[in-house]
Amino acid sequence: MNSLLLLVPIALGLGAAGLAAFLWALRSGQFDDLDGAGSRILFDDDRTPAVIHPPVTPGEPPCPPPHPSSSAR
Repeated sequence: MNSLLLLVPIALGLGAAGLAAFLWALRSGQFDDLDGAGSRILFDDDRTPAVIHPPVTPGEPPCPPPHPSSSAR
């Protein structure tokens, strides 16, 4: 019986925290576009290149030459 005096307020506090988190998410627009993320994955709108190379200064080779032992593998 003494444990109920501790567990009931803890359960009510966790329930209130969950309700507050849900209401915050609802008010901040987390549930506005439920279908958008599901259909957005189907379309490729990525316009950035896959590899971005650093700028090369004039007179400097663009890449260091490969190490001789790396091509032997």
